[in-house]
Amino acid sequence: MLKKIPVALTIAGSDSGGGAGIQADVKTFAALGVHGATVIACLTAQNPARVLAIEPCRMPMLQQQLEAVFSEIRPSAIKTGMLFSSENIRVVAAFLQGRTMPLVVDPVMVSTSGATLLRSGALKALKGELLPRAALVTPNLPEAEMLSGQKISSIADMDGAAREIHSQFGCAVLVKGGHLRNAGGAIDIFYDGKNRTALSAPFVTGVHTHGTGCVYSAAICAALALGQSLPQAVRTGKNFVTRAIQNSYRIEKHFALGIDR
Repeated sequence: MLKKIPVALTIAGSDSGGGAGIQADVKTFAALGVHGATVIACLTAQNPARVLAIEPCRMPMLQQQLEAVFSEIRPSAIKTGMLFSSENIRVVAAFLQGRTMPLVVDPVMVSTSGATLLRSGALKALKGELLPRAALVTPNLPEAEMLSGQKISSIADMDGAAREIHSQFGCAVLVKGGHLRNAGGAIDIFYDGKNRTALSAPFVTGVHTHGTGCVYSAAICAALALGQSLPQAVRTGKNFVTRAIQNSYRIEKHFALGIDR
């Protein structure tokens, strides 16, 4: 008898350099033993150094991709990454209305290279229409500052931001502290309204990668699809992305995460 495995869906942007976005998500899903379905919200022309261009998917095509996936291979868990425009966010939020599978929102706003990955005005749609439907949101420190309206320069600030984001949107929050260099390690704060957990890993020096946020949220999504509880899935994600950073390899003069190594 053929083995049956669960489906995880990523709704995100395509990275032509292969280090982040849809490409990183699918590799992460495969490494964790789930089938990856994809809905491409936008195309990017990018490489590890910079983003050259972004082209959002037309709304009817975005809708049809969602319908195609759900009509035949219903996902057990979903993540969103780069949605880019308020129109895309509204299409996704409306389609997911009333659906019960857990949704992980990676609120992609700015690339590692500094390119803007969320159009002006789309933050309002993200806050008002998508985050209230999420089981978990996974902001890095700049994203957590934008969502909470608070400056973050310490672990205590991360705690405060996580609680503020939860109070505004009702979803669990994972504030990722990789940018907090005075913390003595890569410390993330998980808060679900009742329980607060700090997840820690040592910094990996000498490696400069992009796509860690994509891989982290995709690993959490895969773990949820496999039936793990949200706190368990967050730990799975933390362990997975830490190993991926530790196993990074070179492509030309750049680094890539060792997702499948």
